[in-house]
Amino acid sequence: MKSKGKKKYINRKSQVIGWSFVAIAVILAAVFAIYPILNSMYLSTMSGKGVVYEFVGLGNIKRLFRDAVFKQALKNTMVYFIFQVPIMLTLALVIASLLNDKKLKFKGFFRTAIFLPCVTSLVAYSILFKSMFSVDGLINQTLLFLNIIDAPIAWLRDAFYAKVTVILAITWRWTGYNMIFYLAGLQNIDPAIYEAAEIDGASKIKQFFFITIPMLKPIILFTSIMSTIGTLQLFDEVVNLTGGGASTPTFNATMTLSQYIYDLSFKFVPNFGYAATVSYVIVFFIAILSIIQFRVAGDDHV
Repeated sequence: MKSKGKKKYINRKSQVIGWSFVAIAVILAAVFAIYPILNSMYLSTMSGKGVVYEFVGLGNIKRLFRDAVFKQALKNTMVYFIFQVPIMLTLALVIASLLNDKKLKFKGFFRTAIFLPCVTSLVAYSILFKSMFSVDGLINQTLLFLNIIDAPIAWLRDAFYAKVTVILAITWRWTGYNMIFYLAGLQNIDPAIYEAAEIDGASKIKQFFFITIPMLKPIILFTSIMSTIGTLQLFDEVVNLTGGGASTPTFNATMTLSQYIYDLSFKFVPNFGYAATVSYVIVFFIAILSIIQFRVAGDDHV
């Protein structure tokens, strides 16, 4: 009996010690993660100027359907997602496959050069892109020299070309980041699989589609979800490159949902309740698109 009581005491003591180590992390998570989420959900039911709120229930959600700026920001965000994410991930996968070739020389240099943009200062590369894509910038000068265009393109002022510039900037910055994931996955594939396929007469293209892509499916799924989250939260590039498109003929031509949230909170008359509602639109679309990507990838663990 004494031995059983002693064992229970030791177990309780070990549990207390264990929870004492975990408690700090749990408290920090509750204060800085769980509480803000719950508070923002409550805040989304409020509306008012500054800190003067009134309860509006679903009023903020109804306002979304009447808000032209919100619709424009949502449309722009979806354009970035639909075009930029597939282009970026496809480029990253193709480049990773090319750089995984054992016969390729200077692989370390090419890998570093392609990965380098994602660690470059955001402000520095935004200034570089604004300079390159200005009316008298390097891009227009090159296109004019090659007789591809007859007149300079207003890359940062035209509604269509401003979106193209943002997509190019994001793709340039993050392709190398995703390439690293694919490259790591490719190096874990047994070379004997490719050798067997080559003996059976499979071309490099068939090996890419029937071996590389299926073997990298978990990594492709991961990068797709992470890129979806990043693109739907796009803010920095749009603000630094085009300012949301205020100077284009179509007002707010490049504004994203994240920039609209910022404007609602700090630029316009502050309405934190409505800003919280718009932020949950991003959460909603991230959840829906992530579930779709899981289903398409054939992963039922959602």
